[in-house]
Amino acid sequence: MSNQLPPKPRTPAKVVKRVIILLAVVALYVWTFSSVNINWERVFSERTLENINRIIPQFFDPAWAETGTILVKMVETIFIAYTGSLAAAVLAIPLAFLCASNMVKNKFLNTIGMWILGAVRAFPEIILAIIFVAAVGPNPFAGVLAIAIGSTGMLGKLYSEVIESIDMNIIEALEASGANKMQILFYGIMPQVLPEFLSYAIYRFEIDVRASSVLGIVGAGGIGTLITFAYLNRNWDEVGMILLVIIIAVTIIDQISGFIRRRLV
Repeated sequence: MSNQLPPKPRTPAKVVKRVIILLAVVALYVWTFSSVNINWERVFSERTLENINRIIPQFFDPAWAETGTILVKMVETIFIAYTGSLAAAVLAIPLAFLCASNMVKNKFLNTIGMWILGAVRAFPEIILAIIFVAAVGPNPFAGVLAIAIGSTGMLGKLYSEVIESIDMNIIEALEASGANKMQILFYGIMPQVLPEFLSYAIYRFEIDVRASSVLGIVGAGGIGTLITFAYLNRNWDEVGMILLVIIIAVTIIDQISGFIRRRLV
């Protein structure tokens, strides 16, 4: 005899519900495309096809002569991402403890902490970069600040969820044995949360490398500066070389960080 359960009968109500959902999704897509005012005639015009046939082949014929300059800027991009991610990983810890309801048993303070993290996450890194470029000038430091502030919001949220999921029995046992606050922190809380803290920080570093690649477009340093110059000068072969370097660098970093995160968790 088969162990498979018999198929659930399709009632008219379920069929109508699925049809309504399908129509709603289709209507949403139609409304979205109609509201962005896409000029389909221009998209499929002969000039557009000529531009594609002229530009795309240059992407696959990269400017190898610019490899040295591009690699220097790629290293700068990685340094921006690393410094910003490291700062965010540290800044997110106190905010995470403030948001964790099992650590700070004050709803008002928990709410304030969540508002801070929510407000920080509301700003994309490119917007933060524009603000910091105006504040400290067009240099890599502006990119570091943008990455640090932007990453703090995400890491703080993830850290707080990790803290709230710890085994409180260990904390209670330490308190019963007379341990003080610092001993509870270092022997009861941090051993439980540190592996996941490090895993999330490394994962965020992966994301920040990608984000740092475009911050140079607004003057925040990194390889994005070269992308801007190459685009303005219509050097599509140089753009192709830049994209190739970014793809290789991001792939290597993803593989290494993925291996480290698997070992940690």
